[in-house]
Amino acid sequence: MSTANYISVIERYHEYRTSIHDIMASILTGLAEEKLIRNKETRVNAAKGLGKSFPFIDMLFVLDEEGKQLGDNITTHCDQPGIYSGDGLSRCQRPYFRMLAENEDEVIVTDPYLSTVSRSLCISAIMKWNCGNEEGYLVVDADLVTIVEFLMGDSQRRKFQPFFKYVYAVIVIGLFCVVVALLYSAFYELYLATTAAVGSQEAHLKPFGVIIFLTLALAIFDLGKTTLEEEVLMQKDIFRHSSTRRTITRFVAAILIAVSIESLLLMFKAALGQGDQLIPAVWMMLAAVGLLVGLGLYVYLGAKAEALLRHNGNIMQEPMRNSLRQQ
Repeated sequence: MSTANYISVIERYHEYRTSIHDIMASILTGLAEEKLIRNKETRVNAAKGLGKSFPFIDMLFVLDEEGKQLGDNITTHCDQPGIYSGDGLSRCQRPYFRMLAENEDEVIVTDPYLSTVSRSLCISAIMKWNCGNEEGYLVVDADLVTIVEFLMGDSQRRKFQPFFKYVYAVIVIGLFCVVVALLYSAFYELYLATTAAVGSQEAHLKPFGVIIFLTLALAIFDLGKTTLEEEVLMQKDIFRHSSTRRTITRFVAAILIAVSIESLLLMFKAALGQGDQLIPAVWMMLAAVGLLVGLGLYVYLGAKAEALLRHNGNIMQEPMRNSLRQQ
């Protein structure tokens, strides 16, 4: 999870904060029982069940009334949960313990913070328990990246993401090989232009061939660079329409630059006496203008649609939030 786009994850957390807190509180409320508090084996079995039903749950442990941990940390990262040292540690300065001290009758769910065990963003839920004359606290930690994936139904797609990255990487390598071939052709054409007889027709047209090869190399290099950055190096949030708009904008911009340069080259050829190139040059320039106008409309309407979808999504979440509160 260390490669996750934490900015996107935190944005999603704030967007679904109420739902995340409600589901954590619901899990903790259904988990608390006297046998779980007193018996380590029961806690291990509970961790197994949590790991299967709620893969975002990382760890559970119990504290006494002063915030001192009773027993070790029990994690749910594997089919067989591990037990990590933690017995006797004081947690009284942790955010969740200090928050619960002010609201002892409630289940407290923290905002995201860096876990001391996994070194990734997590949230904690804590509630007070009473076993006869004993009092203490039950704590559950959850990985924030995984809980966002779980709530958004993105867990299965994430498993295939490494395969997608390898495929995109192979495609990018192929594009860069084409760029190398085009650069070789461009410099070969440049060599022929410098060795052509002065005043011949080839001497006038060879530079245009060099520019065409260089322009195609530039466009394909931008395409490969965009694919490498967007699909391989960056952690893109596919649910965020702005990410898709950014990718499409970069692709179309590369094509737009190539078309504009090619139309200018045709106009230069027409100015040098090849009048049959004028009409194609005009059409290519009009195509570039059409691409630019279409791209502007796409970006504008896409931003409006995203704002509308976000507003409708907040409205649709209200019934689920109310249902979780009632459980």
